[in-house]
Amino acid sequence: MSRIAHSCEQQLKIAADAKKILIISFSNISSDPRVMRQVRLLESRFEVTVAGFGPKPDADVEFCSIHHESTRLPTKMWWALKLLLGLSESYYWNRVEVQSAFAMLRGREFDLVISNDIAALPLAIRLAQEGTVLLDAHEYSPREFDDKWAWRLLFGRYHHELCQRYLPRLGGMVTVCQGIADEYAREYGVASEVVHNAPPHQKLRPSRTAHGRIRMVHHGATIRSRRLEGMIDVMMYLDDRFTLDFMLMENDPGYLKELRARAASDSRIRFLQPVPMTEICQALNDYDMGIFLLPPVNFNYAHALPNKFFEFIQARLAVAIGPSREMANITKKYGIGVVAKSFNPADLGAALSRMSEADLVRYKLAADIAAESLNDKPGSQVLLRMVERQLAQ
Repeated sequence: MSRIAHSCEQQLKIAADAKKILIISFSNISSDPRVMRQVRLLESRFEVTVAGFGPKPDADVEFCSIHHESTRLPTKMWWALKLLLGLSESYYWNRVEVQSAFAMLRGREFDLVISNDIAALPLAIRLAQEGTVLLDAHEYSPREFDDKWAWRLLFGRYHHELCQRYLPRLGGMVTVCQGIADEYAREYGVASEVVHNAPPHQKLRPSRTAHGRIRMVHHGATIRSRRLEGMIDVMMYLDDRFTLDFMLMENDPGYLKELRARAASDSRIRFLQPVPMTEICQALNDYDMGIFLLPPVNFNYAHALPNKFFEFIQARLAVAIGPSREMANITKKYGIGVVAKSFNPADLGAALSRMSEADLVRYKLAADIAAESLNDKPGSQVLLRMVERQLAQ
């Protein structure tokens, strides 16, 4: 394993008696907002080690850069055979990123290990030794991409088996919304606390609403299964008051090219460069509405409550969404925007067309009020209480 072990960059000095916490995530830490919120919450209170992909985050922690690489076709075929045969443990412990992290961290003592996603959980439990493990499950892994037959065939049972084997061994667990927490409880008998994907409170005010103009925006990853073209199609049902800007990451260049081509005939639609994670809310504040039409093609999309939804609110925007149950519940509770009756672009277009300028102003002012409570503070308090309770035990 030594050939894939990377070095750990040391943190700044901290109190000698501080409890030791390890945060593991198989993601690029610096650009993972949920994991970075954990880092920010704990870095000044405990001796924190973070293991993940990418460069060291700008934080007072020790960082262990996990090695990961593109998998060659013969290896993929061998791994697929293992998954088909139900050899979950063999598949898991031979993953490059798992071996890399284990080689760096084995033998070290931690009072608490925080695992992000089920993918890091078996490793976290092995590394914890006498310590305890908290899982941030993020979303519902056993049905993460259950709209794709290949994923169901290869990974559906695999994630289910990991959950069956390792969830009962946890000290505690959080996830992103109540619907997902309820499903984990129903299927695996484990209780979860809810920690929303909300950013820190932003000191912003609603932008001035221009007469006869409604500026909409959507930002995030270019993921085909999200069917982002639906928001382009919404514009066919809207008059010239409406404009739509996309700020999309180029993680699927082919799909992004298709979206640009689909929107090419409509001068009201633009594609802008995305901004750094820490600048998103400020950049969005220039707009009037955040739009997200997300068909429920899989379980997690049906229960989606994403970062961007709370970033819309912190940017003091009105929101325009389909009837996604978690987002719709908050939108209606706080009166911050428009919820279509279906995921058909025509229905969202009809709902937006009925909106008056006075409605838009009211929604933005309501978002300003909602931003005082729909930020990272409640979730941080939940997580910190769980951490302190586990450390005390």
